[in-house]
Amino acid sequence: MKAVIQCGGKGTRLRPYTTVLPKPLLPLGDRPVLELLLKWLRRNGIRDVYITTGYLGHLIRSYCGDGHQWDLNIEYTSEPEPLGTMGALSLLRDKLDTTFLVLNGDVVTDLSLNALIGHHRLHGAGLTVATVMRTVRVDFGVIEEAGFRVTRFKEKPNLSHLVSMGVYCMEPDMLEHVPSGIPFGFDDLMFRMLELDRPVGTFLHKGFWLDVGRIEDFQKAQDLGWDHEVPAYETAPISFESVEFLR
Repeated sequence: MKAVIQCGGKGTRLRPYTTVLPKPLLPLGDRPVLELLLKWLRRNGIRDVYITTGYLGHLIRSYCGDGHQWDLNIEYTSEPEPLGTMGALSLLRDKLDTTFLVLNGDVVTDLSLNALIGHHRLHGAGLTVATVMRTVRVDFGVIEEAGFRVTRFKEKPNLSHLVSMGVYCMEPDMLEHVPSGIPFGFDDLMFRMLELDRPVGTFLHKGFWLDVGRIEDFQKAQDLGWDHEVPAYETAPISFESVEFLR
């Protein structure tokens, strides 16, 4: 199994931190986010990793090297101009010849990749999105109306949504929908799949997930306490063969 970590973005939402470091190298405790992500991949049995780089990519290459210190094989791509979350995969068409993973470079989680991959294979979708439930507080009174009359009112309600974790399991034929040389995001691919009526699967994760792509989230993350690892699995990782419980 191969994994692609997307590290080519400029991290504009995390400025001024990202004026000197690329977002994946920002620290949680005394280790960069990217190192936590790489160790998590290795604990899940992944050894072959591709890191897409662009802005300050030389710093990522210098820190990670070939990955031998984590028992990984790391290769890199370089984007002179940002290609977006999925556009960067066009640089790896000849490498991604079997089921593979795509991960944002600012994610820390205890998701079991064995469970995600098993679910993906069981249901046969070309793309499966790992998801979590998130509740968002609306800081306004929300009004529903019909015919210029209020039919329902909610004062600062909490709304729950299923959101993408920034972790995807994909089949190689999905790359046929990714253009070369132009920016192409995850949203573009999703709209394309919906337009073609192609199935996109979801896998709900109920454990730990942290996205440090915004300043407020990055600052909150510093208060969690880190011992070089993400929290342990609530249950043991699941083997590829043991997926009958998902039926």
